Amino acid sequence: MTSRRTAICLIATGISIGISAIASIGSAAAQDYPTRPVKWVVGYPPGGATDIIARLIGQRMSERLGQQFVIENKPGAGNNIATESVINAEPDGYTLLFVNPANYINASLYANLKFNVVRDIAPIAAFNRVPNVMTVAKDVPAKTAAEFIAYVKANPGKVNLASSGNGTSVHLSGEMFMMMTGIKMQHIPYRGAAPAITDMLGGQVQLIFDNMPSILQHIRAGSLRALAVTSTARSSLLPDVPVLADTIPGYEASALFGAGAPKNTPKEILEKLNKTFNEVLAEPAIKAKLFDLGGEPLPGPPEAFGKMIVAETEKWETVVKAAGLKVE
Repeated sequence: MTSRRTAICLIATGISIGISAIASIGSAAAQDYPTRPVKWVVGYPPGGATDIIARLIGQRMSERLGQQFVIENKPGAGNNIATESVINAEPDGYTLLFVNPANYINASLYANLKFNVVRDIAPIAAFNRVPNVMTVAKDVPAKTAAEFIAYVKANPGKVNLASSGNGTSVHLSGEMFMMMTGIKMQHIPYRGAAPAITDMLGGQVQLIFDNMPSILQHIRAGSLRALAVTSTARSSLLPDVPVLADTIPGYEASALFGAGAPKNTPKEILEKLNKTFNEVLAEPAIKAKLFDLGGEPLPGPPEAFGKMIVAETEKWETVVKAAGLKVE
């Protein structure tokens, strides 16, 4: 009996030592991380606002961590190709996802996704929130959001809502507006913001909830009129434009950006990345550029970003269901 107990104790001791050794190896790997280039997957083509943010932050991450953060653009299927490629990658910290509004919207918009972003992506860090701008064509007489609501009610079937494509945050911001006001407009989807804005300038469509960076120059030039921003606070880029929540209490539709990794990525690596991302966000030059792109930096722990992802996913699910939208 004694020898048997001794054997059990030795086995237990060996297991304990083995677990400790594995833990120390994991910690050591995190300390050395990264030892080779890190691939950062972006679900949009090069040159857009999302890609610009990724390259801006990625360059500073490369310099701080001593390994290249390589931006890999994988557009297609509304960001789902990029997202699935990261979810199926090795959870070793060498493949990251640029998390953006499409990820939260697609969770309920697409009927047959092979993944669940909330479950399958480990949050690393939030970067910023960028408001959309409720913008009307010059020939629309409304000067405020309240006047525009009254204008649509007085002109049923005559007001068109433009967007950069079905299921985009630009589209869903308009759907949320209709859901919360009870008004109806005809949605006209375009292949990107540029052709939508062209038709806005020509008066073929009357309203768009476009992203701040692509619409701002036209508002400042006076060729289009901003009625409201969709964030909870006014934007420093359009300080005289009120928030839509002043007219529609509870309305909020800003674009939340950040970084994520495949689930089961070691916690130590996630924490190291989070710490470095937050350090980059605190740099004066980066802060200034993010402000120029329309959003204030959002430093914080991975858990805080995880809660934001859940909240965004639930918010857009409500809008998608109310609008009866679905992609098979």
